[in-house]
Formats: sequence, C-alpha cells, structure tokens
Amino acid sequence: MTEKMEKPESKEEAVDGFFPIDEHEEEVIEEGQPIRRKGIYLLPNLFTTGNLFGGFYAIIAAQAGNFGMACVAVFVAMILDGLDGRVARMTNTMSKFGEQYDSLADMVTFGVAPALVAFSWALHDLGKFGWMVAFIYTACAALRLARFNAQIETTDSNYFTGLASPAAAALVIGLVWALSDLGFNGESTSVALLAALITGGAGILMVSNIRYQSFKKIDLRGRVHFIFLLAIVLAFAVVFMDPPRTLLMIFLAYACSGPVTAIFRLGGEPGK
Repeated sequence: MTEKMEKPESKEEAVDGFFPIDEHEEEVIEEGQPIRRKGIYLLPNLFTTGNLFGGFYAIIAAQAGNFGMACVAVFVAMILDGLDGRVARMTNTMSKFGEQYDSLADMVTFGVAPALVAFSWALHDLGKFGWMVAFIYTACAALRLARFNAQIETTDSNYFTGLASPAAAALVIGLVWALSDLGFNGESTSVALLAALITGGAGILMVSNIRYQSFKKIDLRGRVHFIFLLAIVLAFAVVFMDPPRTLLMIFLAYACSGPVTAIFRLGGEPGK
C-alpha cells in the first residue's frame, strides 16, 4: 500500500507561531530614488517608544496617586514626540511604519493618559459626569489624530486644524500639576468642575476647525542671532522657577490664541 506523501509546509505555515519574525517591508526614498527596504529605522522609533512609555507611566503613577510624577512623564513624552519627527527628517529615516507608530503612541500619551490622570485626580468625584467628560476628551483626541492623518497630504503645514493633541494634553496635565502641587484635589467640587471644564474644552478644541500656529517651519539647523540663544536660556530659567504654573499659563495662552485669532479674523472681514 502506497503511503500518502505529506504536502510540504508553505512558508507562512512554517513560520507561524515563531517570534520574532520581521516581515515588514516598505518603500523608502534614498538619494531621490524609491527603494524597498526590510525592517524599521531604530533611532526615530526609540524616541517614539519613549513617548509611549511616558504616557503609560503617567497612567500607572496617577492610579497610585503620584500626580506630580504622572504630569512630568507626559511633559517629557511631549519633548520626545517633538524630537522623533525632526530626527527622522534630519537623518532621512522617515517611514510609513514610523508615522503609524507615532500616531498610536500619541493616542495613548496624549489621548488616554491625560483623561485618566484627570479622572483619577478630580473627575471621579463627579460620578458619571466625570467619566463622561474623560471619555469625550479621549474620543476627541482619537478623532483629531484620525483627521490629521487623513488630511496630512493636503493641509498647510504652517497651521494645525484644531488644537494639537500634545498641546491639549499639556493643558489638562498642566492644570492637574499646578493645582495638585498646591494641595488641591478632587475633594473640592469647584476644582472638579474646573477640571471638567478644561478637559472637555480641550477635547472640543481638538476637533474644532480653529487654526493654530504649528511652528513646524522653525529651522533648527540654521544660524541665528546670539540674542535668540540668550532668549531661550531666559525662557528655560523662567520655566524652571515654577514649572507647574508656568507651563499651564503657556499652554493656556496657546489654547486661547486660536479662538482669539479667529475672532479678530472674522471681525476684520469686509461686511462684518
């Protein structure tokens, strides 16, 4: 009796269940020519991973009641988020994988983490209304990131449509850090309502059509006047004198700049 020969395993079946397997391949531009490369770039994705870790740590710290460390983690993640894209452009290591990874990390750090930190700090005392406000912020962050990704090829890079998610997160986290540093917490109904107003307002601004300056055209490789470097040093000195309140004021001013500019623009139109 002839034995039935077994069918050799396909490549997919042979590798199924083993880890790690790097099957990622995408087209990148090198020296002006499209080339297909396997694997991912390490340097910019390290910054993105640091961004993701900051958001994750903020959630854990807030659940433990350590709101100061939670807020610092989000602000550090903001710096890393600002560096990953610039590093990728400067080193010519941009990729579609990096873009998607960065967007997912931003959702955790600037969408989920601020809402949970605010909820653990004050919003939980408002009951269902509190978690509803936290969810609205998170949902608006997701919508903001999805719209940004969908319109990235057609929008003016000088402006953001809606408040950028890192700035919205800084506004919420700045409030938590500034007031918790002074000893305020959710036991005060007025503080909880203020947290709800800021958190919900930041969410609405993210999905609005209000334009904000992006500052993406700043050339970090160009030469500047000496006085510009001195101004940066003084700015750092002012921030470190009182980081919680100073950062809150900076991002509150930025969040208000969009609506104020829009009102002046409408008032300056003919017939208004």
